[in-house]
Amino acid sequence: MLRHAAARRSAQIRRLLSTSAPSAGAGSTLRGPCIVHKRGTDILHDPWYNKDTAFPLTERDRLGLRGLLPPRVMSFEQQYERFINSYHSLEHNTKGEPESVVSLAKWRILNRLHDRNETLYYRVLIDNIKDFAPIIYTPTVGLVCENYSGLFRRPRGMYFSAKDKGEMMSMIYNWPAETVDMIVVTDGSRILGLGDLGVQGIGIPIGKLDVYVAAAGINPQKVLPIMLDVGTNNQKLLDDKLYLGLRQPRLEGEEYLAVVDEFMEAVHARWPKAIVQFEDFQMKWAFETLQRYRNRFCMFNDDVQGTAGVALAGLLGAVRAQGRPLTDFTKQKIVVVGAGSAGLGVLNMAKHAMLRMPGIHKIGELGEGHNQFWVLDKDGLITKGRKGLDPAVVRFARGFGPEEVEDLHEGASLVEVVKKVKPHVLLGLSGVGGIFTEEVLKAMKESDSPCPAIFAMSNPTTKAECTPEDVFKHVGENAVFASGSPFSNVTLSNGRKGYANQANNMYLFPGIGLGALLSGARHISDGMLHAASECLASYITDDAIRKGILFPSISRLALHPALAIALCNHMPCILSLLTTTHPHCSIRHITARVGAAVARAAVDEDLAEGCSDVDPRELRSMSESDTVDYVARKMWYPVYSPLVNDK
Repeated sequence: MLRHAAARRSAQIRRLLSTSAPSAGAGSTLRGPCIVHKRGTDILHDPWYNKDTAFPLTERDRLGLRGLLPPRVMSFEQQYERFINSYHSLEHNTKGEPESVVSLAKWRILNRLHDRNETLYYRVLIDNIKDFAPIIYTPTVGLVCENYSGLFRRPRGMYFSAKDKGEMMSMIYNWPAETVDMIVVTDGSRILGLGDLGVQGIGIPIGKLDVYVAAAGINPQKVLPIMLDVGTNNQKLLDDKLYLGLRQPRLEGEEYLAVVDEFMEAVHARWPKAIVQFEDFQMKWAFETLQRYRNRFCMFNDDVQGTAGVALAGLLGAVRAQGRPLTDFTKQKIVVVGAGSAGLGVLNMAKHAMLRMPGIHKIGELGEGHNQFWVLDKDGLITKGRKGLDPAVVRFARGFGPEEVEDLHEGASLVEVVKKVKPHVLLGLSGVGGIFTEEVLKAMKESDSPCPAIFAMSNPTTKAECTPEDVFKHVGENAVFASGSPFSNVTLSNGRKGYANQANNMYLFPGIGLGALLSGARHISDGMLHAASECLASYITDDAIRKGILFPSISRLALHPALAIALCNHMPCILSLLTTTHPHCSIRHITARVGAAVARAAVDEDLAEGCSDVDPRELRSMSESDTVDYVARKMWYPVYSPLVNDK
């Protein structure tokens, strides 16, 4: 009954959308005409204004388009259906081709639409996020980055290189948008699990910002992907005649930091309220830049903090799956494979979460001496006996005391550690595909948990530590599984479903960025990040947790929240959908709640300075549901605007 009712509402909304105009700015419920300074082919070549065959005849006349397009006027819905049919045709025609060939073909057809018609592109992306996120984001984005110099057709975003030293403050004004709300920047030094890809890493900021638009409703005219090209140490790229970046070794030390410093100052000078997300920096620079800028600018590092937040939500879900209270998180034994920026980010956030647990009084009950983590890197188990130990790892290195497991030594193998520790959770952020071997997984079967949790979180898919099939076969059908890249669910022997949860940063980083933006946060605090993670962790019902579901599914699209509010005067019942938590929902539904949690945390910590027409006092007076509604209202939604030439 509910499904049929939702389908009827969806049809009503489609009819309304086909005749309504989108808002000029985020948050408006009615969008007026858009004034353009172009005519004729200049409009057709601008993907922001171009409507292809959907220009009405009156617009064709006033914009000088009559005769430049086929005579038939198509509706938005007809264009949408035409593209989806083309996409399905491509799927049919590439059956039997290697997966990499198919993935790149899908990326190309989406990219061509992006280059031609942004409004239609983002509508297609929002409505089909589950199917298209793996194409514009992980895992296909890794393949795109590896081949970017050959795939390059037109520039997207900005490139700041080591050769631009001293020019960045003026260069930033070359970007045409007056306002930028969201920036994603990389130096290409550690792209997913693929290593140093130099300037080809620009694919990551582009993909991430597409997710920001689809999931958080950030206006695509106000996003900016940025590549900091400081060279590459990848000899294969330096020898590649098609490589588009600087042909020099990477800058290091103070030379490197001087480039990033100048870039950050330039961004802040032009767009002081913009949120800057750092992405895929190698470990030493990920931590260095985070500590260097986090209290000066509104920025965060998604690899360190976003991954950690999603992992923490999964870890808390794993405690619930055992039928234990969340306060028992402090008693979990967790083996972490990977001591890079993502692994250490998870460890730090998990430790902070424990200190925030009710009844825990900091050092008194859970001090630095309490260590429930066993961390391994390429050299095995990390202990305090290791020479040249990285200071960031010291607090998690195993030592000597009552909590230590007998006969576990420096450099012990993963199999040894799992057999002797019998952990509740095995978490991988190693970037080494298949490192959770059959022997390791069979050892996890002896875990002290009734529902052992295995998190294979490395991206892309080829770098995942194991597959869900491996886990349910070797650990047992009572296991809980999550991965960074998408996998299909597994049919178990009793006919039940083994859930391949995707612990995807997409659940958190759009809400973190949106919440920080709409609260006008001076900077992004640990408290704001914890609020995001705890919101995601509480999203899943107990019934879903018992089935092994740790993260919400976006397989069925619930009503888009910003649109619901825009249309609430017509259909008041729509708003009730926003307040219902369900394991199957729209990614924007999740982002609205996470963003609201982040905004409220910013207000609580006195970090909020307000945004546009909402000041800090108004933010403080909002209830939790009011804040969710406020965040949802501010989401941009793609519909064609009437265009009027300024002459």
